[in-house]
Amino acid sequence: MLPQAGEIHFLWEICSGEVEEGSALRTFGRLTSYDAKISEAIFSVRYNLIDYQLRVRTLLVEPFEARIGSEYMVLGEMETTAGNIPIIQARLLMEADGVNLPLLERAVQEQRKYFQQRHEAEIETKRDV
Repeated sequence: MLPQAGEIHFLWEICSGEVEEGSALRTFGRLTSYDAKISEAIFSVRYNLIDYQLRVRTLLVEPFEARIGSEYMVLGEMETTAGNIPIIQARLLMEADGVNLPLLERAVQEQRKYFQQRHEAEIETKRDV
């Protein structure tokens, strides 16, 4: 059986605890540090004047050429540490320099809005039947 494709979540949503443990997800952020000895990277993003950081375990995607300051997209599973700190177990890590991230964020928001409207219409249709 293939793993799930992963729903897109923003880094600040993950850091705020909105994503369940074990969920397959996709997210993106700037690589701010990488420690090959412990197979861990730190992604960061600034949103609403707040800096968010997320730990990413990189054991399954090594070796990779870590470029500090570059944008990356990660596909993986959500885990939490003993202190209830979110961490992603990466199964795919892709450099995303050149991707218009504000436009990607807007597209994700529009897609979510569409799915929500479609879901509400389905509920309304079932109610009318």
